[in-house]
Amino acid sequence: MVAADPGRGALPGLDSGPSCPEVDPLRSFEIGIVLPLHQSGVDRVTPRWSVVREMALRAEAVGFDTVWTPDELLWRPKDRPLMGVWEGIAMAGAVAATTSRVKVGTWVMSALHRNPGIIAKAAETLDEISGGRFVFGLGAGHAWPGQAHAFGLPEDQIFARFEEALEVIVPLMRSGHADFEGTWHAARDLSQEPVGPRPGRIPLMIGGNCPKGQRHAARHADIWSSWAEERSDVDEFAPRLASLDDICAEVGRDPATLGRSAGVEVHPLEPAGQQTGAIAGSVEEIADAVRTFPEAGFTQLEIMMSPGTMAALEALAPVLELLDAD
Repeated sequence: MVAADPGRGALPGLDSGPSCPEVDPLRSFEIGIVLPLHQSGVDRVTPRWSVVREMALRAEAVGFDTVWTPDELLWRPKDRPLMGVWEGIAMAGAVAATTSRVKVGTWVMSALHRNPGIIAKAAETLDEISGGRFVFGLGAGHAWPGQAHAFGLPEDQIFARFEEALEVIVPLMRSGHADFEGTWHAARDLSQEPVGPRPGRIPLMIGGNCPKGQRHAARHADIWSSWAEERSDVDEFAPRLASLDDICAEVGRDPATLGRSAGVEVHPLEPAGQQTGAIAGSVEEIADAVRTFPEAGFTQLEIMMSPGTMAALEALAPVLELLDAD
């Protein structure tokens, strides 16, 4: 695994702002780990910062390319106990300040939760804290299961709100200025100040399984992010990859310039064949499953491990060693 800088200059669909120097498209395959920030188990055990910090440092030491912080708030499913989650941007800043080499990303920051100008400012601040190691994962967000209602956040027109948010966020991130007046969002002669070590060049990853999200990624992003919904199997992603290629052709984007990220669930402490939909089994079996993703055209993989424990993280270390030996 080789950490690559996915910044490629002015993005398709953005008319204003200076171009950044061209670099080669992504060629390496990177593996990231999503840090467990949610309460888990029957007793709803809370991951304390001391544990999250230890896991981030260990992930850096064993060779993960990126550590990711999820952006959820509070899940209130009808058929399960309430599940709390630490705030993702605050945790990303803490992880960025604690680590020194590994990239730090948001997986993915919810545009529904925050003002878009402040989202852009948070991304710039995280890049400053990390010394240029931040990956700006961004998505529309979602209202379920009950978290939007509980926090008084909007529950309707989520994709339309996201489209407006991008009219603010993308110009701020790429040209340093935004002027926009919409139905839900506004930016009035807004400048992106101060800026961090990579003004205009922080890699943007837009998440979305559906064509709407893919279109936003093709127009604006360095990386498109998808995630397993039923099974963490590369075959589930195949129709989305085909759709992404079609959309790139539609908007005039060279698909080779768009990174492709897959989020999968991995149970490294379980034998294969448990019918959970997750990747599991021996070190060799997990490594074989991971290899299918670059073969299919993905440039990176984001692992959501279960359980979210240090033992599970340690069980993934020999998988990375095996893959590095390829």
